[in-house]
Amino acid sequence: MRTLRVPVVATALVLCLAAPARGGTTSDVLRAPRPAGGEYFGLYLVDKKVGWYFTDLDAVPGRPEVRSVANFVFKAKVGDNIAERKHHEERIYEAWPGGRLLSFVIRDEGDGGDQVLTGKVTPTGFAVKRHRPGQADDTFTLPAVKETVEDADQLRVALLRGKEVSGMALDGTDLEQYRMTTTPGAEARRVVNGVSVLLRKATIVSEKEKVPMEAVVAPDGAVVEMSYGSAMIARAEPKSVAERLDKVEGIFSLTRLVLPAPPPPSARKVPGEWTLVVSGFPDKFHRPTDRQSYRDLAGNKTEVTIRAAPPDPAKLVKRTAPHPPDTAEYLKSSILVESDNPAIVTKAKEIAGSETDSYAAAKKVVAWVNRVMKKDYGASADRATDVLRTLRGDCTEHSLLSIALLRALGIPARRVDGVVYVQNADGVPALYWHEWVEAWVGTWTQLDPTFGQPVADATHLTLGEESSAEIMPLLGALKVVAAR
Repeated sequence: MRTLRVPVVATALVLCLAAPARGGTTSDVLRAPRPAGGEYFGLYLVDKKVGWYFTDLDAVPGRPEVRSVANFVFKAKVGDNIAERKHHEERIYEAWPGGRLLSFVIRDEGDGGDQVLTGKVTPTGFAVKRHRPGQADDTFTLPAVKETVEDADQLRVALLRGKEVSGMALDGTDLEQYRMTTTPGAEARRVVNGVSVLLRKATIVSEKEKVPMEAVVAPDGAVVEMSYGSAMIARAEPKSVAERLDKVEGIFSLTRLVLPAPPPPSARKVPGEWTLVVSGFPDKFHRPTDRQSYRDLAGNKTEVTIRAAPPDPAKLVKRTAPHPPDTAEYLKSSILVESDNPAIVTKAKEIAGSETDSYAAAKKVVAWVNRVMKKDYGASADRATDVLRTLRGDCTEHSLLSIALLRALGIPARRVDGVVYVQNADGVPALYWHEWVEAWVGTWTQLDPTFGQPVADATHLTLGEESSAEIMPLLGALKVVAAR
């Protein structure tokens, strides 16, 4: 089972003060109305509080620059452990329209590992240093960052202009750039603190998360609420209320899908098959593969049939064989996957040995990860080298290390998000949020390093890939009404 990774709210929603700017012009990000002093939000998952968020934006005194700040805290019970993650970002921009991102400081503490990332613009890109306690500092260069000062608070810029605004944003976790688009919506009247207020709405979509974030904004520019579907909601609260995390909620109990009956023994075998009838399962999550097929039923229900079988031997390829162009993305190294790191490369070659067959090598990797890693829910790490060093974690860490090792061997691989059958100590049969891997070995094949399965069995229901946020709208909405 996985530690749910709650995404950091991507948009800085912040304070406006007048600032000197080049040519006497001022960016719309500073003209947009907003409350003074920044804003605090309580974060709620399936209506249970799991953290808080603070955002602020200000002109830098005496300089033609804008400073944005975002603080995020997540705290929840994961198994028998308390997982707490703190994420802090500070970004400096030029203050004029279209002003560049000049520098950033990103600090992570707790769940996922401690690190500080500092970046500064150069003539050709961004120079970045990564500091992790007890390890040598890393330095690397990012390509030119396209994020502008208006992207620091795209929400209020779009509302000020009354039209859609689109731009690029540098993600604070993987340091990749993703397009973000904000579209103003209709006005709606709502009672806030006993007063009827005409509120404005807008929708923000990042190409990374793919989850429309709905924002509700008061006439004075204050954000009342932000929501990712019905599962994750950020509500405006006073600082003292937002930061209060007295009760620690259990993630597994909040997100599991209770089953009407356990799966039949055939679903646990390979080859194997399992059919579920579910509600709250929109078409966009119907991932058509050799493993899963779908049939619409009356009453907005969907029949999903999962089939697990080894890959067709006739389709298997050697590790050195050319790969289809659409798999190139899944061979890349990154600040998280780190598949070109010398320690990862050395270990991958050691595990694979002289094996040249892609699927045989993939099975070796998954078996090794399953054998050597300690199952420790709440002992999380976001970087493959950290997982290799500690060799402990939940399914997220098992999958991350497996992906890095597979890519180091030249095998395209990606993480898969979904749910899997587990019967916990309370005896309730249920599907729990989980992560496993998919490798291209001549055909895409799913393997589960956490459970040591060279073919992920039919109790694995795939919902998305590479991003937990993409499937967040399903939390609390997806229900299993029949299983056979």
